[in-house]
Amino acid sequence: MGRRLTAVVSAAAITAALGLSGCSHDGHDGSPEETAPPPTAAQLTSTGLSAAPQTTPLPTPEALSAVLSRLADPAVPGAQKLNLVEGAAPDNAGVFDQFASALVNGGYAPVKFDVRDIRWSDRDPADAVADVNVSSTNSRGPRFSFPMEFKPYQAGWQLSARTAEVLLAFRTEPAAPPTKPGR
Repeated sequence: MGRRLTAVVSAAAITAALGLSGCSHDGHDGSPEETAPPPTAAQLTSTGLSAAPQTTPLPTPEALSAVLSRLADPAVPGAQKLNLVEGAAPDNAGVFDQFASALVNGGYAPVKFDVRDIRWSDRDPADAVADVNVSSTNSRGPRFSFPMEFKPYQAGWQLSARTAEVLLAFRTEPAAPPTKPGR
């Protein structure tokens, strides 16, 4: 059975992601495994491991911010955003539209993405990971921080399916059919 990205819209998940307005990298209560940054090349070398040599430069903050800005732009139809997320299919367009609407409704309009600490992924050396601060251009507006992973795509970058699963409430497995009441 082929892997198919199926969108599952969850207002609660989007609200929860956007509701992290008080969270920052410093205030995370997650386990050490969740909060530890990927090892640096120097750390890998000191443990006897080696980082795969990179043949391409890391993406710029502007390149990654452009992916997120287009994904969050309510003026761009969801169907025109499919190339922004790894494995996205036409049935995901509605989730992109709802994500953009959730940002607007959550007070993030106009949204601002501050991409920092870009580094190569420890899971896949071709991918880039960055810490992203999401806020409104209004200094008193809501804000939250979120680590995101990006994959190379054609001549640019796209949001990884792994990040989309959390940020956009996507599932990579087809949803089970609903059961009938009384069974």
